[in-house]
Amino acid sequence: MKEEKVILVDREDNPIGTMPKMEAHEKAVLHRAFSVFILNTKGELMLQQRAQHKYHSPLLWTNTCCSHQREGESNVEAGGRRLLEEMGFHVPLEELFSFIYKAPFENGLTEHELDHVMVGYYEETPEINPEEVASWKWMSLPAIEEDLANRPETYTVWFKIIFERFYTHIKSIQ
Repeated sequence: MKEEKVILVDREDNPIGTMPKMEAHEKAVLHRAFSVFILNTKGELMLQQRAQHKYHSPLLWTNTCCSHQREGESNVEAGGRRLLEEMGFHVPLEELFSFIYKAPFENGLTEHELDHVMVGYYEETPEINPEEVASWKWMSLPAIEEDLANRPETYTVWFKIIFERFYTHIKSIQ
């Protein structure tokens, strides 16, 4: 399978080229990404546990899904595509905000992303793709906040960064 490419961007999210995904993570080059947060009517967030064979952050808990946009694909289209690929369902998504973060990993790779954060709503049981996801669960936002404080090692680096911004945003619109 041909390696996926990421869209390189400047700090204003203007595309400036593409690069193979692994190379971008090895060189810590700023690229476009997205994070999807799925909530239910109880205000719980659907978390996923990354599959054991992932090249970084295996078996850690994170937001519902995240990945990289493809050339010509909108943020919402990309989020919908990946949500279906990983969690087995499709729902309308709304983009909330975007921001830049940089997070190095112990294996020498670095996430340096302009991340577009989206939210959607779902009530059913997902049909997870075992190639991508080991497990999933619903969890309230306050419980996640507490668990992040008590057991940060069980969560992905990016989720710890993004969740705080997401939770602050959700509380501001409620």
